[in-house]
Amino acid sequence: ETTCCSFPYKCYFMFYNIVLQATQEELKAAYRRLCMLYHPDKHRDPELKRQAETLFNLVHEAYEVLSDPQARAIYDIYGKRGLDVEGWEVVERRRTPAEIREEYERLQREREERRLQQRTNPKGTISVGIDATDLFDRYEEDYEDMVGGVPHVEINKMHISQSIEAPLTSRDTAILSGSLSTHNGNGGGTINVAFRRVTSAKGWGEVEVGAGDTHGPLFGLKIFRNLTPRFFVTAQCGLQFSSRGVRPGITTVLARHLDKNTMGYLQWRWGIQSSMNTSIVRDTKSSHFTFAMQLGIPHTFMMMSYQYKFQDEDQTKIKGSVKSGFFGTVVEYGAERKISRHSVLGATVSVGVPQGVSLKIKDLEKQRESSASNIAKKKQEAEAAVLLMQESVRRIIEAEESRMGLIILNAWYGKFVTDNSRKHERAKVIDVTVPLQCLVKDSKLILTEATKSGLPGFYDPCVGEEKSLKVLYQFRGVMHQVLSGDTEPLRIPKQSHRIDADT
Repeated sequence: ETTCCSFPYKCYFMFYNIVLQATQEELKAAYRRLCMLYHPDKHRDPELKRQAETLFNLVHEAYEVLSDPQARAIYDIYGKRGLDVEGWEVVERRRTPAEIREEYERLQREREERRLQQRTNPKGTISVGIDATDLFDRYEEDYEDMVGGVPHVEINKMHISQSIEAPLTSRDTAILSGSLSTHNGNGGGTINVAFRRVTSAKGWGEVEVGAGDTHGPLFGLKIFRNLTPRFFVTAQCGLQFSSRGVRPGITTVLARHLDKNTMGYLQWRWGIQSSMNTSIVRDTKSSHFTFAMQLGIPHTFMMMSYQYKFQDEDQTKIKGSVKSGFFGTVVEYGAERKISRHSVLGATVSVGVPQGVSLKIKDLEKQRESSASNIAKKKQEAEAAVLLMQESVRRIIEAEESRMGLIILNAWYGKFVTDNSRKHERAKVIDVTVPLQCLVKDSKLILTEATKSGLPGFYDPCVGEEKSLKVLYQFRGVMHQVLSGDTEPLRIPKQSHRIDADT
């Protein structure tokens, strides 16, 4: 039997000395009689007064349950344990015993789900990157009838991650996490296992091992420690094993509560990408603000972001950020919304200007000497690839000519001499007309942000020197020309490449 205080099931009715089918008037009369009998003020002896208070409180508790038809029905079916289940306050009050039983079982399931979630703390994210450049860089009306008449919008990256925790003891937790990602057709995945132990009320330590098909095995240690109630530090060191050897890395973060809603962070990172970062984060009920500055290799930048939180059931948020550094400037804006109890859907638009300052330190002669044999090999491979492309290129040109599409007339890759003061220097370029035409699909050519020397039919004609790609092409019967940097992304045709008739 379930118990209520020190009384067995149905104790409220027994305590009142009334039948189970008592009316509200009978309950009220019994309640008044017992209140007068057990009121603490009627007793002067301390021990009797204490006992009277206990009984008086029990009478009041019993009356609150039995005078409420819904609470009384719940008590009749499940006893005191049924009243302890959270959620009854939002349930419609006119319910039959069968409906109450069904509602109780539903609330019990929800409570078990919450307990499981609190123990395992599952987390997952899915992000998709969509390249919609063509929506903002269209031709004029006489060009909009190109193949398909539909802008080229593609998914160029995707990332999926998931983690789950498994408590082993009151102090030990195992964490399993994994991720999959792809970008411009290249992808990979990682899986990590971590073991965390709470060493004291002020800190914990964690050991992590992992593996992936892109970075190789990983081993890491992490320590967290509260130095004061408002100040804490984390330190992390790791070893990344790859075909290039072992890559060590150390990260240290100092953080302090500046006020109730504001945190300040100072981070140092030593390794392949060393940097120093400082940031201020303010999080309130209605907004989230971040300001950060970083000085490091290869990225130095300043960033500011703001998020506004609507006070609605869907927890809607709108956000915007500006990030500027040597790589250029990126502006992002977006929104997110809760679509279910455990899921949030968000979308972000990113607009960037890829410009900035870069520093290159190189020893040309040393690079040329060390890679001379490799260049000869790459040249032979490129020439062989061009021969194999001839038949495919012929078919592509025939298809493009039939619809007045994209025809690559001439294309050169390498070092161009355009400055009159450098006329004595010799241009070092190779003909890449055939390889570029082979990459044309549906009257479009799209090259990603990477060195073009790795494209099929290409090789590096001038190691260690700045290179460009110069293309003369015809589209819809009109001549176009473009000069693109070696690592710059390129999309053709474009209206801005058009050569005027007078030129």
